[in-house]
Amino acid sequence: MSGKPKLHYFNGRGRMESIRWLLAAAGVEFEECFLETKDDLVKLQKDGSLLFQQVPMVEIDGMKMVQTRAISNYIATKYNLYGKDLKERALIDMYVEAVLDLNELLMTHAFQPADKKEQHFATIVDKATNRYFPVYEKVLKDHGQDFLVGNRFSRADVQLLETLLMAEECKPDILANFPLLQSFKARISNMPTIKKFLQPGSQRKPPLQEKDVPKLMKIFH
Repeated sequence: MSGKPKLHYFNGRGRMESIRWLLAAAGVEFEECFLETKDDLVKLQKDGSLLFQQVPMVEIDGMKMVQTRAISNYIATKYNLYGKDLKERALIDMYVEAVLDLNELLMTHAFQPADKKEQHFATIVDKATNRYFPVYEKVLKDHGQDFLVGNRFSRADVQLLETLLMAEECKPDILANFPLLQSFKARISNMPTIKKFLQPGSQRKPPLQEKDVPKLMKIFH
């Protein structure tokens, strides 16, 4: 048994992608066990591996962890990406929770029915540019440091970068009015562990395509 964390999920982004990002940012190598069919999921459910019958599931430190936030909190704490004290952790939590709200919108775009896609896209752009990005732009301006919290790399930086890149996949010029976020994106993308994860051939997953949706529905429904 290798000491590497083992990730159980389908071969795509979904709720596991933020966990992949965190592990990669921490410089931790991990293995992946992909669910290809409904039977793969049922097997995990029947052998007691999934506490609430759901994936993502990560085998780490002798545990079979479920629930995305619980897994992310554990990894962030273990690898020193969770601030130096309770106040920093509270800030990190606030920034991450908001990023996850936007991430959820981006992640579900491919699942929208054809007649709802345009409105959903408009909602993404509106919320990104009017609700979320102005806050992070202001945080970076007021804080005056390279990172969002303290002056230390944290999960807030990792998960904001992940979502900025997803937003740009959706609308390439979405950061046009946010110069500090553009600088942040360039700076964090150039950190060695992140840079490695952004290279072709890494375990980062491509955007979900509409053609992939039926296969996922077969596994999970």
